[in-house]
Amino acid sequence: MSKARSALGKYGEGLAARRLTEAGMTILERNWRCGRTGEIDIVARDGNTLVVCEVKTRRSGGFQHPMAAVTPEKAERLLALAHRWIQAQGGAPPGGVRIDLVGVLLPRRGAPSVEHARGVA
Repeated sequence: MSKARSALGKYGEGLAARRLTEAGMTILERNWRCGRTGEIDIVARDGNTLVVCEVKTRRSGGFQHPMAAVTPEKAERLLALAHRWIQAQGGAPPGGVRIDLVGVLLPRRGAPSVEHARGVA
């Protein structure tokens, strides 16, 4: 991954974490890695529910809107990662697990657009 792309992703994740916090969630972890299986961008708690959040950041004019980025295969991988995170922490929360998506769209000028979709998988 290029430095510019990595910086873009990091910036988008920061905006996403702020949005989730403003929505009343508690950020538990960022960029949690599980060997070769993958990475969870943000792990948060929303009341009694564990939230695994995928963050997609795009510049405007790109080919795909960030909210269209979670395929069924990606959703399955996120659920598998969520279960691995739960095992590493010692058990499931009483409210279960939810997969959310935060799409960040960066226009050429003006403020970024941040969309939060709950329960995408």
